[in-house]
Amino acid sequence: MATSQTKNKTKVKPAQKKAQTAAAQATELARKPGRWLRKLWMWLGVAVLVFVVSTVGAVLAFKWIEVPVTPLMLYRCAQQAYHGEPVRMEHQWVPMAEISHNVPQAVMASEDNLFLRHKGFDLEQIYQARLEALHGGRERGASTISQQTAKNVFLWQGHSWVRKGLEAYFTVLIEFFWGKERIMEVYLNSIEMGRGIYGVEAVAEFHFGKQASELTAGEAALIAASLPNPLTRNSANPSKYMQKRKRQIMNLMGKIDDCGMGCK
Repeated sequence: MATSQTKNKTKVKPAQKKAQTAAAQATELARKPGRWLRKLWMWLGVAVLVFVVSTVGAVLAFKWIEVPVTPLMLYRCAQQAYHGEPVRMEHQWVPMAEISHNVPQAVMASEDNLFLRHKGFDLEQIYQARLEALHGGRERGASTISQQTAKNVFLWQGHSWVRKGLEAYFTVLIEFFWGKERIMEVYLNSIEMGRGIYGVEAVAEFHFGKQASELTAGEAALIAASLPNPLTRNSANPSKYMQKRKRQIMNLMGKIDDCGMGCK
């Protein structure tokens, strides 16, 4: 009798073991998605941390270091090489103390009247530009000098939402860490001002045969008038439209806030 009971118990054990194994496998499968999700969040956290540290580090470095080259400069050089044209990149950094006061005043009059007052974004202009576009008007930019600087120094050209989002991010960073005078200094030294010409010192030399510190109000206004499209608008050989814009900019220069930057 005892032997028979022992045999029955022995026969039940494999079935129990199989059930236990199946249960363990089910538990392991249930745990796997949670484990992968935790790993995913961990790697995302690491990626975000690396991005923030590296971008803030770059912004802090350029608070004191001259910007030697921008993505746009490299892109234009690649374009020239691709089309079999001579590669040209005229660029020479000068501190704000060696730039005529007329130049920052002119670009403020032309590009960003409220540069000294906003925190990187002119919300009124953004709203107006959007409203005009929705009503079938010509699409126009509403980027501030701060936004243009962020784009020129840190980003690629384009109109994607990703780039616009990163532009806003870098705009906040440079407004916080650099301040207005440094933003203007970097802007005037890195922006495209003609074919293969970048920065105010280069355009002063190649278009007017002088140094940036010697530029007059009229010359500064012509440079500012060329900025929306420096590849087609030549400050050395201005069109009638540019002459008209020059007069408008010179008129505004005396009406907006004095930037208090540059040499007089």
